[in-house]
Formats: sequence, C-alpha cells, structure tokens
Amino acid sequence: MRLQQLAHKRRSLPEHAEIESLTKDLTQLRDLLVAAQTEESDCAREQTKAEQDVDQVRQRATRDQQRLDSGAVTSPKDLENLQREITSLAKRQGDLEDVVLEVMERRESAQERVAELTERVGAVQGKSDDAAARRDAAVEELDAEAASVTKEREVIAGSVPADLLKVYEKLREQQGGVGAAKLYQRACQGCRQELAITELSEIRSAAPDTVVRCENCRRILVRTADSGL
Repeated sequence: MRLQQLAHKRRSLPEHAEIESLTKDLTQLRDLLVAAQTEESDCAREQTKAEQDVDQVRQRATRDQQRLDSGAVTSPKDLENLQREITSLAKRQGDLEDVVLEVMERRESAQERVAELTERVGAVQGKSDDAAARRDAAVEELDAEAASVTKEREVIAGSVPADLLKVYEKLREQQGGVGAAKLYQRACQGCRQELAITELSEIRSAAPDTVVRCENCRRILVRTADSGL
C-alpha cells in the first residue's frame, strides 16, 4: 500500500501541473516573440527599400539642379520643364521621407515588443527551470523511499510462508493493492466495516500466529494492541 501511495504522490506532485501551465505560457510567449521578430525584420527591409528610394530621388534632383545651375540649358521651354521636374522631385522626396519615418516608428515599436517578450520568455523559463528542479528533487526523494520500502518488503516477504504470501498477493490484486489491513477498534481498516460479535470472538480466541481474515472484504487482518479484542 505504501508503494501505491508513493506512486500516487509521485504522479500528483504539484510541480507537474505548474510545469504544464508554464510550458503553455512559454509556447504562447515564444509564438508572440517570433511574430514580433518577423515584424521587426519586415520593417527593417521596408526601411532599407524606402531609404534607397529617397536616395535615388535625391540624386536625380541633384543632377537636375546641377544642369540648371550650369547654364547648359538655354531653351525657355526646357528650363521650365527642368524646374518643374525639380519641384516634383522635391515633393516626391518629402513624401518618401515621411514613409521612412513611419516605417522607422513601426520598427522601433516592434523592437520594443521583441525586447519585452524576450524578457518575459526568460522570466517564465526561469520559473519553469525552478519548478523542474523541485520536481526532480521530489521524484528522487520519493523514488529513494520507494526503493527502501521495496527492499523492506522483499525482506519481510522472505520470512512469510509461500502459501500465505500467495494468498496476500492474490488479495492485493483483487482489493486495489491492499491485501492486508489493520483491525482497529473492532473495525477492518480495509473496508472500514465493524466486525460482528461472533467474528470478533473467533479472532479473540485464535492463536497469535493464526491468519485471520475480514468476513466482509476477505483481507488479512493484522491484530494489534488497538484491535479492541
């Protein structure tokens, strides 16, 4: 029975549920982190492209201004067209620079989100590692106790007659792992039923080494000073 209790305690350690909950949190946070990192990367590429567009317009405007200043263009119509193009390029450059600023703001926001989520992932991972360490320590302690109980059981089993041990093992299988139970205050601690007067009388008169069993659940009864006989 003690081995079953230890196995149940091992399965029911609070750290198991704690780790499961933290693992779910980590999965969600990591998904969010990947999304934020992807957004930051996309913004970086978008910013690079926008800055290249600004540079191309600026270079073209510079060349046009140089042509205008050089005096090489003398036709009034050509001069008018050149000036119109320079004005148009200036507006285009301003619009593109606004795009660059907007992308930079989005990228900065994504970077802040990445930093925040990275910190949260680290914090939850730390809690998970701590819970895992506590679980492993508890499991190690329970396994050590189970090994000790198993060894004690083997020693005791070696001193029990083979036929009695066979009966006990069969009862243990039939009765949920408990083949023997204390007789305490005239009640079987296996089925929690109080024994009848006639049954108690028979047990009272039985020799100390006689194997007695509960009439209700058929478990082997262990007599002690507190049996109430």
